[in-house]
Amino acid sequence: MRQLSAVDTQFLNFETSTNVANIGGLAILAGRLTRADLLSLLARRLHLAPPLRRRLVSVPLGLDYPYWTEEGRIDLDYHVREIALPEPGGDEQLGEQVARLHARLLDRHRPLWEMYLIHGLTGDRTALYMKVHHAAIDGVTGAGVLAALLDVSPEPAETAMAPQDEPEKRVGMQEMIVRGVANVVLNPANMVRFLVNAIPSLDEIPVVSQLPGAGLVSRATRDLAHRLSGGAPVPALPRMAVPRTPFSGRITGHRRFAFIALPLEDVKQIKDAFGVTVNDVVMTVCAGALRQWLLKHDALPDQPLVAGVPFSLRVPGDESEGNQVTMMIAALATQIADPVERLLAVRDAMEMIKDRSSLAPARWLQEVSDMMPSALAGLAARAAFNLFADTAGPINVVISNIPGPQLPLYVSGVRLLAYHPVSVITDISGGINITVFSYDGSLDVGVIACREMVPDVWIVTDHLRDALSELKLLVEQE
Repeated sequence: MRQLSAVDTQFLNFETSTNVANIGGLAILAGRLTRADLLSLLARRLHLAPPLRRRLVSVPLGLDYPYWTEEGRIDLDYHVREIALPEPGGDEQLGEQVARLHARLLDRHRPLWEMYLIHGLTGDRTALYMKVHHAAIDGVTGAGVLAALLDVSPEPAETAMAPQDEPEKRVGMQEMIVRGVANVVLNPANMVRFLVNAIPSLDEIPVVSQLPGAGLVSRATRDLAHRLSGGAPVPALPRMAVPRTPFSGRITGHRRFAFIALPLEDVKQIKDAFGVTVNDVVMTVCAGALRQWLLKHDALPDQPLVAGVPFSLRVPGDESEGNQVTMMIAALATQIADPVERLLAVRDAMEMIKDRSSLAPARWLQEVSDMMPSALAGLAARAAFNLFADTAGPINVVISNIPGPQLPLYVSGVRLLAYHPVSVITDISGGINITVFSYDGSLDVGVIACREMVPDVWIVTDHLRDALSELKLLVEQE
């Protein structure tokens, strides 16, 4: 049995009927895939995807973080469902169906995943939507789950039989309680470690960074550490006020989902023309789309939106399990009308947090999660959400750019046309999330939003296309 980390557990703690911690993806396939073929594929390869074979075991009284235990037999008939869209089966109908499915909580008494085979799409296509609880996977482990089901050719690769593993070492309830009590006793050490590590990083922790003096204290502490250690100076982050927008505040349990595929070649042309990175262009395109949506709704703030940008803390070659992620904050330059000026401003903001992270990786999420005793962590998480739910929040939007394989992939011999991420929105991270996955020459974008805050989510994808076209036209005119 493997114990969840403090960060893994936080994804369980903050979840409510409206703040749902499912992450997933919508695969669009060029042809028909049967449920029988899908079940056969899963039966052969489920041993290659450990997060899909485990269920939660809670510690009595919440004294410690939960454990994962191997499920003896996975009920694929429960986890794999099959539905069909009514005619005509367009993309907006598909997005509406995925939004409904994504908003539903997963059953914590079972392995935390579900898969839906969706028929009835136009153009002889099939969709495959899968969701997994964020407590079970992050971006790296999620990619591993995806890779277990995909092939690089129409002919499915031979899969080795599941190894005969030794019986799982179980942790009994009595031992769980003993460990939990020991962790409570040792918790003051976690608090001390948090204070030591957090003071130099106050300017990168959402909410805390907005407090008067936070930047000054963190900068002075870093300068002292630099003089004592002789290491490279860590750049300071600017204090960013978070403006209120129509997607600020308490979200509902209803979702909207829209998706679009953008040509990666266009992004690369813009990157080369302006001497920036692919991620700079992606962030700028998102900024341009949000700017246009806010202008359309007469709600564009004078100051830039503040974006939460997920970063992986994994070092190359680290394939360990559990969430190893953090969140950096960056100004999105939505207040700048000129697209080139906006691109350069976004580049500067992203360079600042990359330089900062390379010298001092942002581990505040891990430290904050570790400092709280498990029995209180859930209460603290829900209290924080209630505290900030009716404010502008610590950030306006989460934007994530995930690199993916640049070659065609197949599911049981059926070609994967696109893979659109479906991510998380919460009361304190904003009512809209834009996640981008690059695949086979395309940027596959998924936009998830609170239905009441952003009812016209497909307009956002139109604005994404327009923002990319605007930058490309400027390149062609030079």
